[in-house]
Amino acid sequence: MSQRRALLGIILAVILLLALTGCKKASTPLVVGPLPTTTVEPTASPEPVIPALADLTIDFESVASGFTQPLFVTGAGDGSGRLFVVEKTGRIWILRNGQRAAQPFLDIRGSVSTNSERGLLGLAFSQSFGEDGAFYVDYTDRNGDTMVSRFSAKGDSFVRGSEQVLLKIKQPYANHNGGMIAFGPDGNLYIGMGDGGSGGDPNGNGQNLKVLLGKMLRIDVARDNSTARSTAYGIPADNPFVTTRGAAPEIWAYGLRNPWRYSFDRKTGDLWIGDVGQDTWEEIDFQAAGSTGGENYGWNAFEATHVFPPDSKARAGTFTAPVVEYDRASGESVTGGYVYRGSAQPALSGTYVYGDYVSGRVWGLRRSAGGIENRQLTDTTYNISSFGEDDAGELYLVDFGGTIYRVTAK
Repeated sequence: MSQRRALLGIILAVILLLALTGCKKASTPLVVGPLPTTTVEPTASPEPVIPALADLTIDFESVASGFTQPLFVTGAGDGSGRLFVVEKTGRIWILRNGQRAAQPFLDIRGSVSTNSERGLLGLAFSQSFGEDGAFYVDYTDRNGDTMVSRFSAKGDSFVRGSEQVLLKIKQPYANHNGGMIAFGPDGNLYIGMGDGGSGGDPNGNGQNLKVLLGKMLRIDVARDNSTARSTAYGIPADNPFVTTRGAAPEIWAYGLRNPWRYSFDRKTGDLWIGDVGQDTWEEIDFQAAGSTGGENYGWNAFEATHVFPPDSKARAGTFTAPVVEYDRASGESVTGGYVYRGSAQPALSGTYVYGDYVSGRVWGLRRSAGGIENRQLTDTTYNISSFGEDDAGELYLVDFGGTIYRVTAK
């Protein structure tokens, strides 16, 4: 499970960072955490020979363009080879071999609020989608609240009237909606929630276990459970706060500001989270496969490893530090990515690829027994709203301007 750092450990990490940087702004992301306890990867077959990060060159091949504010791309996991592109405005399109379908797979524009950071924000397919046709979306409704709903699909279209609302979460502000949803290796649905918005988390939601904002949620959509807030889902019995009086049982981890894209390594099961910072620091958080949950990633007591607000005293508690942080010299809005596990780009094998929405920079991170290596791979002109995987584990980049790119490497 993820290595927890006591408050003293975080303070020491900050002191070390200041000593190493001479209190100057960093130009590249800094590895700030020790290598967490991680899953040992299988060694039955030899790993491909891959170039060092310093020698890795990546590029981007246009797959399709002309989308309206695309936020996500993914395969359905059904072996069909289809790609599904999510538009902020409320539509999902199917791509086959780079060709867009004539009609959208889903169109709920009439139900979606799109001002500020609201919109259709997330998509996840049932792990049995080929059999049950179920898929899940996260969107902001007309009242500005988060909706997590299940739909049914038939062929290349959703079934009208099939929406079943699983979870509705009140949102006090229009920003920091989170919105990513994904099924974990355990079969549960993980829901990333921002802190509710405004600035600085004025309501203290990130550290409040009574509310769902500023959290990573984990629910069981395969069964009902009377302890849940909705009869449409169940609470996994091993969620960390099930027996904590007053705590929301859906919570898996907390202390998140706006987890903008996260992913599970399809080989190891490790969870990687890109958490957007307030004014100064962006961060990548990590949770090793096998974690029992309950990690506190710090917000709003810390922005990355730095006390927040900056002129305040450090709060007591146990926090899980990010594995990487970077400041405004490198970017202003982190976009979490994926560990590459496809076969077409062997040079990328085992590399966690992530980027920044504002600066357009893309980094690669690798873990080994010796620690963590993190380097900038390229600089782009894209507004990187997301990365995504197809059924085969090939990696894609989404430019908010309207284009989907395939990531290549050598």
